[in-house]
Amino acid sequence: MTRKLLLPGTLCLGLATALLAAVGCQREAALAPAAPAPATANSTITTFVHPGVVNSQASLALVAGQVNGGDATRKAGYDKVVEFMNNNSLPTSFPTVVYAKASGGTPTENQIRRDCILAYACALRWVKTGDATYAGQAKQILNGYASNFQRYEPDAASGTLQRQTYLEAAWVAPTFVAAAEIIRYYKANGQGAGWSATDVSKFDGFLNNLKNNYVNNVPGAIGDINNWQASYCYAKMALGVWFNSTAVYDSGYDYMQAHMSDFIRADGNVSECGRDCHHLQYTLCALTYAAETARIQGNTAPYGFNSQAIKNGWSKYEESLEGSTQCKSCQSAGDNAIFPAIETAYNYYGTSKLQTLRDREDPYGLITPDNTFLGFTSFTHRSIGSTR
Repeated sequence: MTRKLLLPGTLCLGLATALLAAVGCQREAALAPAAPAPATANSTITTFVHPGVVNSQASLALVAGQVNGGDATRKAGYDKVVEFMNNNSLPTSFPTVVYAKASGGTPTENQIRRDCILAYACALRWVKTGDATYAGQAKQILNGYASNFQRYEPDAASGTLQRQTYLEAAWVAPTFVAAAEIIRYYKANGQGAGWSATDVSKFDGFLNNLKNNYVNNVPGAIGDINNWQASYCYAKMALGVWFNSTAVYDSGYDYMQAHMSDFIRADGNVSECGRDCHHLQYTLCALTYAAETARIQGNTAPYGFNSQAIKNGWSKYEESLEGSTQCKSCQSAGDNAIFPAIETAYNYYGTSKLQTLRDREDPYGLITPDNTFLGFTSFTHRSIGSTR
Protein backbone atom coordinates (compact mmCIF):
# COMPACT_ATOMS: atom_id res chain seq x y z
CA MET A 1 0.00 0.00 0.00
CA THR A 2 1.38 3.39 -0.91
CA ARG A 3 0.56 6.51 1.02
CA LYS A 4 1.38 10.09 0.10
CA LEU A 5 3.63 11.94 2.53
CA LEU A 6 2.35 15.39 3.39
CA LEU A 7 5.36 17.64 3.74
CA PRO A 8 5.68 20.52 6.22
CA GLY A 9 5.09 23.15 3.55
CA THR A 10 1.95 21.35 2.42
CA LEU A 11 0.68 21.19 5.96
CA CYS A 12 1.01 24.94 6.21
CA LEU A 13 -1.45 25.48 3.39
CA GLY A 14 -4.26 24.00 5.41
CA LEU A 15 -3.69 26.05 8.56
CA ALA A 16 -5.62 29.13 9.40
CA THR A 17 -3.94 32.46 8.75
CA ALA A 18 -3.98 33.39 12.41
CA LEU A 19 -2.25 30.16 13.36
CA LEU A 20 0.40 30.73 10.69
CA ALA A 21 1.10 34.18 12.04
CA ALA A 22 1.37 32.94 15.59
CA VAL A 23 3.28 29.72 15.12
CA GLY A 24 4.56 29.32 11.55
CA CYS A 25 5.20 26.01 9.88
CA GLN A 26 8.94 25.64 9.71
CA ARG A 27 10.98 22.52 10.38
CA GLU A 28 12.75 24.31 13.19
CA ALA A 29 11.72 25.00 16.78
CA ALA A 30 11.59 28.68 17.69
CA LEU A 31 13.29 28.31 21.05
CA ALA A 32 16.43 29.72 22.61
CA PRO A 33 19.66 27.91 21.68
CA ALA A 34 20.92 25.24 24.03
CA ALA A 35 24.46 23.97 24.35
CA PRO A 36 25.06 20.26 23.77
CA ALA A 37 25.31 18.03 26.80
CA PRO A 38 28.81 16.85 27.72
CA ALA A 39 29.84 13.50 26.35
CA THR A 40 29.07 10.64 28.73
CA ALA A 41 29.88 7.63 26.58
CA ASN A 42 32.44 6.29 24.18
CA SER A 43 31.96 3.94 21.27
CA THR A 44 35.33 2.21 21.93
CA ILE A 45 35.79 1.99 18.14
CA THR A 46 39.35 2.60 16.99
CA THR A 47 39.46 0.82 13.62
CA PHE A 48 36.63 1.37 11.18
CA VAL A 49 34.98 -1.12 8.84
CA HIS A 50 34.49 -0.01 5.22
CA PRO A 51 32.01 0.27 3.61
CA GLY A 52 30.66 1.14 7.01
CA VAL A 53 27.65 3.47 6.83
CA VAL A 54 24.36 1.54 6.97
CA ASN A 55 25.78 -1.05 4.52
CA SER A 56 28.83 -3.30 4.55
CA GLN A 57 30.74 -5.36 2.00
CA ALA A 58 29.11 -8.52 3.37
CA SER A 59 25.54 -7.24 3.48
CA LEU A 60 25.76 -5.72 0.00
CA ALA A 61 27.28 -8.89 -1.45
CA LEU A 62 24.48 -10.91 0.18
CA VAL A 63 21.61 -8.91 -1.29
CA ALA A 64 23.29 -8.59 -4.70
CA GLY A 65 23.76 -12.33 -4.84
CA GLN A 66 20.14 -12.94 -3.88
CA VAL A 67 18.64 -10.61 -6.48
CA ASN A 68 20.97 -11.90 -9.17
CA GLY A 69 19.99 -15.42 -8.17
CA GLY A 70 16.33 -14.71 -8.89
CA ASP A 71 14.99 -13.92 -5.41
CA ALA A 72 11.66 -12.22 -6.22
CA THR A 73 11.36 -10.44 -2.87
CA ARG A 74 14.83 -8.97 -3.14
CA LYS A 75 14.15 -7.96 -6.74
CA ALA A 76 11.04 -6.04 -5.64
CA GLY A 77 13.26 -4.01 -3.35
CA TYR A 78 15.89 -3.51 -6.02
CA ASP A 79 13.25 -2.36 -8.49
CA LYS A 80 12.77 0.71 -6.28
CA VAL A 81 16.38 1.65 -7.01
CA VAL A 82 15.84 1.32 -10.76
CA GLU A 83 12.56 3.22 -10.56
CA PHE A 84 14.23 6.16 -8.83
CA MET A 85 17.03 6.27 -11.37
CA ASN A 86 14.56 6.10 -14.25
CA ASN A 87 12.64 9.04 -12.80
CA ASN A 88 15.67 11.22 -12.05
CA SER A 89 18.24 12.05 -14.70
CA LEU A 90 21.91 12.55 -13.92
CA PRO A 91 22.72 16.20 -13.17
CA THR A 92 24.74 18.12 -15.74
CA SER A 93 25.49 21.02 -13.42
CA PHE A 94 25.92 21.43 -9.68
CA PRO A 95 25.05 24.38 -7.44
CA THR A 96 27.82 26.41 -5.87
CA VAL A 97 25.35 27.85 -3.36
CA VAL A 98 22.43 25.85 -1.96
CA TYR A 99 19.57 27.96 -0.63
CA ALA A 100 17.76 26.37 2.30
CA LYS A 101 14.09 27.05 2.93
CA ALA A 102 12.49 26.06 6.22
CA SER A 103 9.05 25.34 4.76
CA GLY A 104 8.96 23.80 1.33
CA GLY A 105 12.12 23.92 -0.74
CA THR A 106 14.21 25.79 -3.27
CA PRO A 107 15.52 24.45 -6.60
CA THR A 108 19.06 24.06 -5.25
CA GLU A 109 17.88 22.49 -1.98
CA ASN A 110 15.71 20.03 -3.87
CA GLN A 111 18.60 19.22 -6.19
CA ILE A 112 21.20 18.44 -3.56
CA ARG A 113 18.78 16.21 -1.65
CA ARG A 114 17.82 14.40 -4.85
CA ASP A 115 21.38 14.10 -6.08
CA CYS A 116 22.82 12.54 -2.93
CA ILE A 117 20.08 9.90 -3.10
CA LEU A 118 20.79 9.43 -6.81
CA ALA A 119 24.49 8.87 -6.10
CA TYR A 120 23.49 6.25 -3.54
CA ALA A 121 21.10 4.61 -6.02
CA CYS A 122 23.83 4.49 -8.67
CA ALA A 123 26.21 2.92 -6.16
CA LEU A 124 23.62 0.27 -5.26
CA ARG A 125 22.97 -0.47 -8.91
CA TRP A 126 26.70 -0.97 -9.43
CA VAL A 127 26.71 -3.36 -6.47
CA LYS A 128 23.93 -5.40 -8.06
CA THR A 129 25.14 -5.40 -11.66
CA GLY A 130 28.90 -4.97 -11.45
CA ASP A 131 28.50 -2.59 -14.40
CA ALA A 132 31.11 0.16 -14.16
CA THR A 133 28.70 2.54 -15.90
CA TYR A 134 26.75 2.96 -12.66
CA ALA A 135 29.87 3.42 -10.54
CA GLY A 136 30.89 6.11 -13.02
CA GLN A 137 27.55 7.84 -12.64
CA ALA A 138 27.89 7.85 -8.86
CA LYS A 139 31.39 9.31 -9.16
CA GLN A 140 30.08 11.97 -11.54
CA ILE A 141 27.70 13.19 -8.84
CA LEU A 142 30.15 12.92 -5.95
CA ASN A 143 32.89 14.67 -7.91
CA GLY A 144 30.44 17.31 -9.13
CA TYR A 145 29.62 18.44 -5.61
CA ALA A 146 33.22 18.16 -4.47
CA SER A 147 34.29 20.50 -7.29
CA ASN A 148 31.42 22.97 -7.27
CA PHE A 149 29.68 23.29 -3.90
CA GLN A 150 30.80 26.26 -1.84
CA ARG A 151 28.20 27.00 0.81
CA TYR A 152 24.63 26.93 2.07
CA GLU A 153 22.65 30.13 2.44
CA PRO A 154 19.21 30.64 4.02
CA ASP A 155 16.44 31.57 1.59
CA ALA A 156 15.99 35.27 2.32
CA ALA A 157 12.63 35.63 0.59
CA SER A 158 10.97 33.18 3.00
CA GLY A 159 12.65 34.56 6.10
CA THR A 160 14.48 31.29 6.73
CA LEU A 161 17.06 31.50 9.51
CA GLN A 162 20.72 30.54 9.13
CA ARG A 163 20.25 27.54 11.40
CA GLN A 164 18.14 25.78 8.77
CA THR A 165 21.33 25.38 6.73
CA TYR A 166 22.81 23.33 9.56
CA LEU A 167 19.93 20.86 9.46
CA GLU A 168 19.95 20.62 5.68
CA ALA A 169 23.64 19.70 5.73
CA ALA A 170 23.03 17.12 8.44
CA TRP A 171 20.41 15.50 6.20
CA VAL A 172 22.52 15.21 3.06
CA ALA A 173 25.97 14.52 4.56
CA PRO A 174 25.37 10.90 5.66
CA THR A 175 23.69 9.99 2.37
CA PHE A 176 26.64 11.36 0.43
CA VAL A 177 28.91 9.36 2.73
CA ALA A 178 26.87 6.16 2.35
CA ALA A 179 27.21 6.43 -1.43
CA ALA A 180 30.88 7.39 -1.29
CA GLU A 181 31.77 4.55 1.09
CA ILE A 182 30.43 2.06 -1.45
CA ILE A 183 32.25 3.65 -4.37
CA ARG A 184 35.50 3.97 -2.43
CA TYR A 185 35.61 0.55 -0.79
CA TYR A 186 33.13 -1.98 -2.21
CA LYS A 187 34.38 -4.61 -4.64
CA ALA A 188 31.86 -5.87 -7.20
CA ASN A 189 33.00 -9.22 -8.54
CA GLY A 190 36.37 -8.51 -7.02
CA GLN A 191 36.75 -5.14 -8.74
CA GLY A 192 36.70 -1.70 -7.13
CA ALA A 193 35.11 1.37 -8.68
CA GLY A 194 38.43 3.04 -9.44
CA TRP A 195 37.79 6.35 -7.66
CA SER A 196 41.06 8.28 -7.89
CA ALA A 197 42.93 9.49 -4.84
CA THR A 198 42.75 13.03 -6.20
CA ASP A 199 38.96 12.88 -6.43
CA VAL A 200 38.67 11.30 -3.00
CA SER A 201 40.76 14.14 -1.57
CA LYS A 202 38.47 16.73 -3.15
CA PHE A 203 35.48 14.91 -1.71
CA ASP A 204 37.15 15.06 1.71
CA GLY A 205 37.12 18.84 1.37
CA PHE A 206 33.43 18.89 0.49
CA LEU A 207 32.54 16.78 3.53
CA ASN A 208 34.77 18.83 5.81
CA ASN A 209 32.93 21.93 4.61
CA LEU A 210 29.58 20.36 5.51
CA LYS A 211 30.88 19.10 8.84
CA ASN A 212 32.80 22.09 10.09
CA ASN A 213 30.55 24.91 8.88
CA TYR A 214 27.09 23.37 9.23
CA VAL A 215 26.65 19.96 10.88
CA ASN A 216 28.76 20.85 13.91
CA ASN A 217 26.44 23.79 14.62
CA VAL A 218 23.26 21.73 14.97
CA PRO A 219 23.26 20.96 18.73
CA GLY A 220 23.25 24.60 19.81
CA ALA A 221 20.93 25.83 17.07
CA ILE A 222 17.63 25.17 18.85
CA GLY A 223 16.45 24.54 22.37
CA ASP A 224 14.40 21.42 21.75
CA ILE A 225 16.02 18.00 21.54
CA ASN A 226 14.34 16.51 18.49
CA ASN A 227 14.91 15.42 14.88
CA TRP A 228 17.59 18.10 14.45
CA GLN A 229 19.96 16.59 16.98
CA ALA A 230 19.10 13.03 15.94
CA SER A 231 20.15 13.97 12.41
CA TYR A 232 23.34 15.44 13.88
CA CYS A 233 24.17 12.16 15.63
CA TYR A 234 23.75 10.12 12.46
CA ALA A 235 25.67 12.63 10.35
CA LYS A 236 28.62 12.82 12.75
CA MET A 237 28.86 9.05 13.05
CA ALA A 238 28.78 8.67 9.26
CA LEU A 239 31.40 11.39 8.83
CA GLY A 240 33.53 9.74 11.51
CA VAL A 241 33.50 6.51 9.53
CA TRP A 242 34.51 8.33 6.35
CA PHE A 243 37.36 10.20 8.01
CA ASN A 244 38.43 7.21 10.14
CA SER A 245 38.05 9.57 13.09
CA THR A 246 37.01 8.22 16.46
CA ALA A 247 36.67 11.79 17.74
CA VAL A 248 34.19 12.76 15.02
CA TYR A 249 32.30 9.48 15.31
CA ASP A 250 32.08 9.65 19.10
CA SER A 251 30.76 13.22 19.06
CA GLY A 252 27.61 11.82 17.43
CA TYR A 253 27.60 8.54 19.33
CA ASP A 254 28.03 10.20 22.72
CA TYR A 255 25.32 12.76 22.02
CA MET A 256 22.92 10.01 21.00
CA GLN A 257 23.45 8.06 24.20
CA ALA A 258 23.31 11.15 26.39
CA HIS A 259 20.01 12.30 24.86
CA MET A 260 18.21 9.10 23.94
CA SER A 261 15.66 9.73 26.70
CA ASP A 262 14.98 13.14 25.14
CA PHE A 263 14.58 11.71 21.64
CA ILE A 264 12.31 8.87 22.80
CA ARG A 265 10.58 9.10 26.15
CA ALA A 266 10.17 6.25 28.61
CA ASP A 267 6.63 5.59 27.33
CA GLY A 268 7.94 5.16 23.78
CA ASN A 269 6.57 8.43 22.45
CA VAL A 270 9.05 10.25 20.25
CA SER A 271 9.82 13.93 20.55
CA GLU A 272 7.45 15.88 18.26
CA CYS A 273 4.91 13.03 18.20
CA GLY A 274 2.15 15.50 18.97
CA ARG A 275 3.20 17.75 16.09
CA ASP A 276 2.57 15.48 13.10
CA CYS A 277 3.33 11.95 11.94
CA HIS A 278 6.51 12.47 9.98
CA HIS A 279 8.79 14.67 12.09
CA LEU A 280 8.90 11.93 14.70
CA GLN A 281 10.01 9.55 11.94
CA TYR A 282 12.85 11.89 11.00
CA THR A 283 14.11 11.16 14.51
CA LEU A 284 13.49 7.42 14.20
CA CYS A 285 15.20 7.23 10.80
CA ALA A 286 18.27 9.10 12.00
CA LEU A 287 18.63 7.04 15.18
CA THR A 288 18.01 3.74 13.38
CA TYR A 289 20.59 4.45 10.71
CA ALA A 290 23.05 5.62 13.35
CA ALA A 291 22.49 2.40 15.29
CA GLU A 292 22.88 0.33 12.12
CA THR A 293 26.13 2.10 11.33
CA ALA A 294 27.36 1.26 14.83
CA ARG A 295 26.29 -2.38 14.33
CA ILE A 296 28.39 -2.61 11.18
CA GLN A 297 31.29 -1.25 13.22
CA GLY A 298 30.81 -4.14 15.66
CA ASN A 299 28.81 -2.34 18.35
CA THR A 300 25.11 -3.06 18.87
CA ALA A 301 24.83 -0.92 22.01
CA PRO A 302 22.84 1.94 20.38
CA TYR A 303 20.03 -0.46 19.48
CA GLY A 304 19.80 -1.15 23.23
CA PHE A 305 20.13 2.41 24.56
CA ASN A 306 17.44 3.23 27.15
CA SER A 307 15.79 -0.18 27.14
CA GLN A 308 15.68 -0.46 23.34
CA ALA A 309 14.23 3.01 22.89
CA ILE A 310 14.45 2.86 19.08
CA LYS A 311 12.28 -0.25 19.04
CA ASN A 312 9.85 1.35 21.47
CA GLY A 313 9.59 4.46 19.31
CA TRP A 314 8.71 2.48 16.18
CA SER A 315 6.22 0.41 18.18
CA LYS A 316 4.54 3.57 19.41
CA TYR A 317 4.25 4.82 15.85
CA GLU A 318 2.43 1.61 14.94
CA GLU A 319 0.00 2.37 17.77
CA SER A 320 -0.51 5.87 16.38
CA LEU A 321 -1.48 4.33 13.04
CA GLU A 322 -3.99 2.18 14.88
CA GLY A 323 -5.33 5.29 16.60
CA SER A 324 -4.57 3.92 20.05
CA THR A 325 -1.65 6.10 21.09
CA GLN A 326 -2.04 8.81 23.70
CA CYS A 327 0.17 11.25 21.80
CA LYS A 328 -1.30 11.62 18.30
CA SER A 329 -3.38 9.53 15.94
CA CYS A 330 -1.75 9.02 12.55
CA GLN A 331 -4.76 7.54 10.81
CA SER A 332 -5.15 10.47 8.43
CA ALA A 333 -4.29 9.33 4.90
CA GLY A 334 -2.39 12.56 4.28
CA ASP A 335 -0.04 12.16 7.21
CA ASN A 336 0.67 8.48 7.77
CA ALA A 337 3.46 7.39 5.43
CA ILE A 338 5.90 4.89 6.88
CA PHE A 339 9.55 5.75 6.43
CA PRO A 340 12.00 3.13 5.10
CA ALA A 341 14.17 2.85 8.21
CA ILE A 342 11.44 0.59 9.63
CA GLU A 343 12.83 -2.19 7.42
CA THR A 344 16.24 -1.77 9.05
CA ALA A 345 14.79 -1.59 12.55
CA TYR A 346 12.64 -4.68 12.00
CA ASN A 347 15.61 -6.64 10.68
CA TYR A 348 17.38 -6.05 13.99
CA TYR A 349 14.56 -6.31 16.53
CA GLY A 350 12.22 -8.74 14.75
CA THR A 351 9.22 -8.06 17.00
CA SER A 352 5.63 -8.71 15.95
CA LYS A 353 4.76 -5.04 16.47
CA LEU A 354 7.51 -3.90 14.10
CA GLN A 355 6.56 -6.61 11.64
CA THR A 356 3.00 -5.29 11.61
CA LEU A 357 4.35 -1.80 10.94
CA ARG A 358 6.76 -2.76 8.15
CA ASP A 359 4.12 -4.97 6.52
CA ARG A 360 1.83 -1.97 6.09
CA GLU A 361 4.00 -0.82 3.16
CA ASP A 362 6.25 -3.14 1.17
CA PRO A 363 8.68 -2.88 -0.51
CA TYR A 364 10.30 0.28 0.80
CA GLY A 365 11.85 2.86 -1.50
CA LEU A 366 12.33 6.46 -0.38
CA ILE A 367 10.80 9.25 1.61
CA THR A 368 9.24 10.93 -1.41
CA PRO A 369 9.31 13.70 -2.42
CA ASP A 370 11.16 14.67 0.75
CA ASN A 371 14.50 12.85 0.16
CA THR A 372 15.71 13.62 3.67
CA PHE A 373 17.10 10.15 4.42
CA LEU A 374 18.31 7.28 2.28
CA GLY A 375 15.97 4.40 1.54
CA PHE A 376 15.81 1.30 -0.69
CA THR A 377 15.92 -0.69 2.53
CA SER A 378 13.81 -3.56 1.22
CA PHE A 379 16.72 -4.19 -1.13
CA THR A 380 19.53 -3.56 1.35
CA HIS A 381 18.14 -4.71 4.70
CA ARG A 382 15.11 -6.96 4.45
CA SER A 383 15.91 -10.22 6.24
CA ILE A 384 19.68 -9.82 6.20
CA GLY A 385 19.83 -10.98 9.81
CA SER A 386 23.11 -10.33 11.59
CA THR A 387 25.17 -10.00 8.38
CA ARG A 388 27.53 -7.08 8.65
